Amino acid sequence: MEREATFDRVEPRSPLVDPFHRAITYLRVSVTDRCDFRCLYCMAENMTFLPKREILTLEELDRVCSAFVERGVRKLRITGGEPLVRKNIMTLFRLLSRHLDTGALDELTLTTNGSQLARFAGELYDCGVRRVNVSLDTRDPDMFRTITRWGDIAKVMEGIRAARDAGLKIKINTVALKGVNEDEIEDMMVWCHDNGMDLTLIETMPLGEIDGDRTEQYLPLSMVRARLKERWTLEDIPYKTGGPARYVQVAETGGRLGFITPLTHNFCESCNRVRLTCTGTLFMCLGQEDAADLRAPLRASESNGPLHDAIEEAIARKPKGHDFIIDRRHNRPSLSRHMSVTGG
Repeated sequence: MEREATFDRVEPRSPLVDPFHRAITYLRVSVTDRCDFRCLYCMAENMTFLPKREILTLEELDRVCSAFVERGVRKLRITGGEPLVRKNIMTLFRLLSRHLDTGALDELTLTTNGSQLARFAGELYDCGVRRVNVSLDTRDPDMFRTITRWGDIAKVMEGIRAARDAGLKIKINTVALKGVNEDEIEDMMVWCHDNGMDLTLIETMPLGEIDGDRTEQYLPLSMVRARLKERWTLEDIPYKTGGPARYVQVAETGGRLGFITPLTHNFCESCNRVRLTCTGTLFMCLGQEDAADLRAPLRASESNGPLHDAIEEAIARKPKGHDFIIDRRHNRPSLSRHMSVTGG
């Protein structure tokens, strides 16, 4: 308790604003690079994961997150890998929930593959989580096994039901994959809306070496939207969740459909986000390699002064936007690191 009190006694610092006058109000935090799936577009099947000594403890993650909350971050999203495979992960949620109680934080949420939701949905709600994103690219059991390699769709569906029963709102995230699930998108949308869930479609992102050719997976969402408009009435709406998705209302279903388009439409002009990896590396942009080491100042001093200084220096380098591109000529990713390292 003495140690925790020391962290809280820090001189007030100004809110974080980047060089382009964008307030940084959203922190995405990867708590592990490990996952119980091996999705085709995300990971190679035989991954080498980080040694434990390099990964921040749950207490260290709380300390960094709390420093960002002190600087004006209003939304925390816990990610991975798969965040719910991290041992004792609910300890972190319980620690961070105090910022909801004080009003310093507007939202504490997570992105998950759903495999562990049946175990944790009730605890998540008790910790103040009210909304979760579930990554689900298909409802077909055979296709699900093909995409995830190791996944069991029955566990995911059980998790979604448990989350809804616990009172959590759910948004389904679906990566649009050419020749894989593009024919299921309409059915996925109808299923989501029939069950009171939003759906967000995501273009595959050129991150990390994978088994196979990512250029063959790329499906422009501009094409998907044009196809949907042939049958459905899509009305642009100003709805926002704090992330990069642009939403439409589907008149016939009454539900919301989001589009995240890092390749066909750069969404960087309003970026309010930074990403912390499980090793304490801060990426100011998902699509750039520039990063800041927060683990060193975190572990070098019990005072948060050096940590705040490192955060300020990093935000001062936040770029205007990313440089994602599908490299069809050389068949290589824009960046070598996997999405599971940075956080989904």
